[in-house]
Amino acid sequence: MIASQQQEIVDAAITSRRSIRAFLPTEVAREDIEKILEVASRAPSGTNTQPWKVVVVTGQAKQRLSDAITAAYADPAQAKEHTEEYAYYPREWISPFIDRRRKVGWDLYALLGLTRDNKAGMAAQHARNYRFFDAPVGLLFTIDRVMDQGSWLDYGMFLENIMIAARGRGLDTCPQAAFTQFHRIIADQLDLPANEMVVCGMALGFADSSKIENSLITEREPVSGFTRFLE
Repeated sequence: MIASQQQEIVDAAITSRRSIRAFLPTEVAREDIEKILEVASRAPSGTNTQPWKVVVVTGQAKQRLSDAITAAYADPAQAKEHTEEYAYYPREWISPFIDRRRKVGWDLYALLGLTRDNKAGMAAQHARNYRFFDAPVGLLFTIDRVMDQGSWLDYGMFLENIMIAARGRGLDTCPQAAFTQFHRIIADQLDLPANEMVVCGMALGFADSSKIENSLITEREPVSGFTRFLE
């Protein structure tokens, strides 16, 4: 019975994780943030290298960062000067990946009442990334430039642990690769050393269940669609 309950708790924490795009202003206690990061740090890493670094921004620090990035994003000439340091997405899209990407995008925009020709509306929605979707806590993740591809795999497990540990405390998250375009602004605002590369950002807080965008539940392939069993 105990094993069954543990399974249900763990499975619920994983399957209830979603990318939340509207948060309540309710504060998150610092001790909860610290505990989430402590739990997440148990993620495996090759030879225990633990390649993750985290900057937690709240209050005025978060506001200054958001204001700086939003201003750059809103100015097309300035935005062009900011490019990602690493390729998060493929340079050439193929099916089924492009199909999934398009579907989740248009599903979200449909919920928000944004049509294909409403470029301004879509840009405004994207800009909300840089305000952490109004979450009270923003997390910025960096990695030492000396670390290679294997450490980025380790980093993904650390990020997932954060999101699951947050769910265990009734909190929600949204991992955000959108921040990588403005890594120079982030480095300046957070006084990052030159050897640290921005991996991504993440919003952390309590979901605003009244917002329609938070009703989006993305589809997943069945196990049979991505798994082969050989005997």
